[in-house]
Amino acid sequence: MHPEEIIDEICKRLDGLYPKTRWGELSLFYNPGEVLPHGVYFCTIKNHDGENDRASNLDREGVFRLAMGLTPKTYLRLFGPRPARPARGGVVDIACDFTLLNVLMPHPIYAWMGWAQLLNPSRERFEAIFPLIAEAHKAAAVKFKKKTAIRFINQAH
Repeated sequence: MHPEEIIDEICKRLDGLYPKTRWGELSLFYNPGEVLPHGVYFCTIKNHDGENDRASNLDREGVFRLAMGLTPKTYLRLFGPRPARPARGGVVDIACDFTLLNVLMPHPIYAWMGWAQLLNPSRERFEAIFPLIAEAHKAAAVKFKKKTAIRFINQAH
C-alpha cells in the first residue's frame, strides 16, 4: 500500500478526522467540526528520518512508517510492559529491529507512550491491524470529549 491509500482508507472508515501535516509527518487527528485547534492525534504517517528519529531508517527509497497510539491494555497484550522513556535523541531499550518492513512492533521513540509502528504495510497486514487503528480512534474520541467538556466548562465561567 502507499501512504495516500492508507490515509484514504482510514478517513473513509472512521469519522471526525482532521488530517494535518505536523512535525514532518501527516497526522490524523480526531477533531469533528474542528472544535479544537488540532484535536487529538492517534495515527501518523512519516516518510523520512527526523533529527531525533533515525532508528527505522525511513530515508530508504519508498519506505514509510504507519504509527498508531495503542491503549495500555492492547500495548501490554501485544508487546509486554512499556519501556522507559529514552533520553533525548535516543531509542527505547527494546531488542527490536526497527527497520523491518510489514512487521507490527513498538515505535522506536514513542513506545514508552504506547505507540506502535508498521513500516510499509501490505494490504493484508493493514487489514489485520485496522482494528488497532479503530481502537486508537475510539480512545482519541474519548480524550476529545474530555478536552471539549473542560473547554466548554472553562468558557462558561
